[in-house]
Amino acid sequence: ERNAVVTMWDWADPKAYLHHEIASDKRNPTVNANGPIYGALEAADDYLPVVDPKTNKASMVKLTVRDPKTPSESQTKPLKPSPYWGEDVIWTSQSNAHSFAMDRQARVWVAARIRPNETPAFCRQGSSHPSATAYPLNQSGRQMQLYDPKTKEVTTIDTCFGTHHLNFDDNDVLWFTGSGIVEGWFNTRIYQETKDEAKAQGWTVFVLDTNGNGKRDAYVEPDQPADPTKDRRINAPFYGVAPSPVDGSIWGSVLGMPGSIVRLSLGSNPPATALSEIYEIPWNDPKAAGQGYGPRGMDVDSSGVVWSVLSSGQLASFDRRKCKGPLNGPNATGKHCPEGWAFYALPGPNYKGATESASADSAYYTFVDRFDLLGTGKNVPLATGNESEGLLALVDGKILTFRVPYPMGFYAKGIDGRIDDQGAGWKGKGVWTTYATRAPFHVEGGKGVTSKLVKFQVRSSPLDK
Repeated sequence: ERNAVVTMWDWADPKAYLHHEIASDKRNPTVNANGPIYGALEAADDYLPVVDPKTNKASMVKLTVRDPKTPSESQTKPLKPSPYWGEDVIWTSQSNAHSFAMDRQARVWVAARIRPNETPAFCRQGSSHPSATAYPLNQSGRQMQLYDPKTKEVTTIDTCFGTHHLNFDDNDVLWFTGSGIVEGWFNTRIYQETKDEAKAQGWTVFVLDTNGNGKRDAYVEPDQPADPTKDRRINAPFYGVAPSPVDGSIWGSVLGMPGSIVRLSLGSNPPATALSEIYEIPWNDPKAAGQGYGPRGMDVDSSGVVWSVLSSGQLASFDRRKCKGPLNGPNATGKHCPEGWAFYALPGPNYKGATESASADSAYYTFVDRFDLLGTGKNVPLATGNESEGLLALVDGKILTFRVPYPMGFYAKGIDGRIDDQGAGWKGKGVWTTYATRAPFHVEGGKGVTSKLVKFQVRSSPLDK
């Protein structure tokens, strides 16, 4: 533990809670070197908290909405007086900023609300938009805002689909969760060239190739009987999403018992050609090497292996290359590749008498450290240890716990990393996260305590300076 270095900054305000933070472009973590770190306050307030690590100064970027009738969290009154804030309505956000992605120019793309839920006409039935023609959308709860640090401007962007978590692929296309029964994308290159938000976006339903002919055809609905001549649509709303750096396919985690992960292969015209594969987490399957349930956040490593934390107290991986049987056809409906899964119990005790979980620890999200940003090696999966007040790292098959001792109450959600100076060794890089509890006043210190921005680094020796 003497090799771990933890640095903290105060940010936001005592009534605000953090959800995510962003430091760099996940594809190239040298972007925004030594630059500001941005946070998302979700329901709490309408600004991005900002910390400049070079000057140790905290500031904020004010968010906006396009429609003044956009719902506000201030409309929800406390059910009972708070022992800390009485009758005060402490959450007041309209924008409800949740998560980020940073592009190659260090611009910040934010999953945030800009309007009421009703979508514009180009999203709906009767529109000529290719995705709306295939599957019209009438509502979305969040859209997007874009912050450009060079101009200091915030731009609102409408999306037909909802937004939640988001990640860039190598073609500068953003992929989202929060879209329900469709998967949505936004081509930032098209948007920058045309400023046409309708042209830049698209979405598709999830369709399994159950007739096994290798292409997408007419499909039966999830609640309809199988038809050997047709494919099948499935309801598979993504919670986490990550493009594969190997083949460009899009992977997402799907909540549930036991839950699943889904692979989306786009084809030449995604609204009409995209095909899905679904892989359930093994549960009571004698063919599987382990079992688990309840995936949440996920990521993909440099080899295309998918990693996700599980509600069963585990970190799990799925390697599609290990599948022995057909990946399409009538039997490829979720239980056809138990051999692709591997499970790693989170450290710490389990619940007394528990047999269906591996640990009492709970992890919210996963981040694969593809570039050795922490200092424990490349392609190391990291997870938020939400009951152990730490950051978890799977190194050589063993999970290490980087616990934050003070102030008590560390509870992370988002994880990001950055290289500030490639020639500075451990000092020139690090992994960033934040205190993301919805009640920062429950953190050690009580009322008046703010969230903390946290940087983790690992040096090769305690004598390294």
